[in-house]
Amino acid sequence: MRVITGSARGRRLQTVPGNDIVRPTSEKVKEAVFSSIQFDIEGRRILDLFAGSGQMGIEALSRGALNAHFVDNSDVSLSVVKQNLKGTPFEDDAIIVKSDYKSFLAKTKETFDIAFLDPPYGRGILEDALNLTSEKMSDFGIIVCEHPREETLPAVSGKFSVQREYKFGKICVTVYKKGET
Repeated sequence: MRVITGSARGRRLQTVPGNDIVRPTSEKVKEAVFSSIQFDIEGRRILDLFAGSGQMGIEALSRGALNAHFVDNSDVSLSVVKQNLKGTPFEDDAIIVKSDYKSFLAKTKETFDIAFLDPPYGRGILEDALNLTSEKMSDFGIIVCEHPREETLPAVSGKFSVQREYKFGKICVTVYKKGET
């Protein structure tokens, strides 16, 4: 894994050991996601929910995001996020939070512009996380969900509607925007 572009372009990122719960987003998928939102990143507030290695939030910071919240309930994952941020110019722009998604979203007073949701597959939590996240988004917010192709997400979540879907083998990425269909 590496940062694709921006101020940390080419930087190698560590992955979370094991592959049973945390699956790193492939470079092909990450490139497609960031190509679709490339003009919406600079100066934005990022939520990397189910952060894993933190690669999505770090990529956004590398591309000029204002800050990024990295939220995960795994000490191992958060240790990898800290390791990946160490020595980058983003350490002061990163907020690392140990929490499950429900508790974090219930307690945070923050509003986010872009949220990346990539929960463990097969646990049935993505739709709930999507609904809760939609309440914490700005008026021009974007929610990016990575999920198995066979998992169907709703066309609408709160004030957000599916803008686009991308399919990559067994993986699907669904992008939501506020008020768009």
